[in-house]
Amino acid sequence: MRTSLSVTLSAVLLVLLTALVPFSALSAWVDLEIDDTDRYVAAVSPLSSDPAVRSTVADLVTDEAMRQIDLGPLQDTVRDFLHETVRSFTTTETFRTAWDTANRTAHQAVTAALDGDSGEEVTIDLGPVIDQVKQDLVRQGVPFADQIPVQRTEITVIGADRADALRDSFHWLRYCSIWPAVATLVLLVLVVGIATVRGGLRAALTATTAVGAGFVLGAIVLRVLVAVGRGRVLDEVPGSDRDAAAAVVDALTASLRTTVWVVLVVGAVLLVGAVVARVLLGRRKARRG
Repeated sequence: MRTSLSVTLSAVLLVLLTALVPFSALSAWVDLEIDDTDRYVAAVSPLSSDPAVRSTVADLVTDEAMRQIDLGPLQDTVRDFLHETVRSFTTTETFRTAWDTANRTAHQAVTAALDGDSGEEVTIDLGPVIDQVKQDLVRQGVPFADQIPVQRTEITVIGADRADALRDSFHWLRYCSIWPAVATLVLLVLVVGIATVRGGLRAALTATTAVGAGFVLGAIVLRVLVAVGRGRVLDEVPGSDRDAAAAVVDALTASLRTTVWVVLVVGAVLLVGAVVARVLLGRRKARRG
């Protein structure tokens, strides 16, 4: 009877952990990174050195500028010159500062879009970046730089339809905050503690095996959710923005991918350790018998 109860509790624990691990990671991620401006900016700040982001910024700035300039047969020559000049600017410290400023403003837009009404895209406004580009080019005496318009120029990160689909999930994850993770830890302590008290060391090892297996399966589920979510988000992003949007999504989900590996390693250690301990315990009992 005791063995049957232990197995049943372990099975229930396995199912709960497989569901709780990804849910806990996602809700904590929303609370600690997506909702926190400083952590959000810190996550995307390194993208100022990303080739896809630099290329997208150079293309957008050049396109906006050339719409205001008509030089006849020299149009393509000036376009190429301006594009290379802007690409060179994206390697400077001034650009990195402007990128951080743009993303600090973008964070407010991202959270507002995820909180807002249907039909709103999640975008990054490159207006502050373009303003810095224009000022730098004017100081260098680049021809026609003063004609570059400083206006809202966006990189789409999440399309409107996908943003609508994510809003309900975002609200639930934000509401739950870090409490699912706390509940997971409390559950582990209670289950392993009760198993130890009621069934001794063998029952405790059985529960620990279930904990390890639950962590491993939960980590796998989390990794699948991150990969599927990434693919669906980028499916609706315009082709011209896709590389930059992919870089942003990857930067924001880097902590989730790290969490996958941490949970996977912890689960594997618990699982293997508990199984080995049970084998050794069985051999010791056999020798005594």
